[in-house]
Amino acid sequence: MAAALTRGQRSSRQNFETWAWFFMRISGVILFFLALIHMYIMHIENDVTHTTVSFVARRWANPWWKLFDWWLLVLGLLHGGNGLRTIIDDYVKKPFKRSLTKALLYVVGSGLFLLGTITVLTFK
Repeated sequence: MAAALTRGQRSSRQNFETWAWFFMRISGVILFFLALIHMYIMHIENDVTHTTVSFVARRWANPWWKLFDWWLLVLGLLHGGNGLRTIIDDYVKKPFKRSLTKALLYVVGSGLFLLGTITVLTFK
């Protein structure tokens, strides 16, 4: 049987959840401003009907815009994935189903990250 944790000790699970909670707050604030900038540029400064492949190509010719969009992708996926992971922990009670659901979440999230990163890096 595992020994009880003393007052100064924390389980690694509790430590991870603390950092995940902290990450959600910080990434949420950053995403708020990234999304506002994105919405302004794509929907207010430019007409939506003019958002074409050539528009994206001109925008992504500047590496800072590529980096901006990549961070929007990364933080959006991590923030959303962490939120879904928390929901899975709260509502999927059976350990096997929880593990399977989380594995599916991680595979889909990793696939979306890979596709998005390839798109941003290789777009000409």
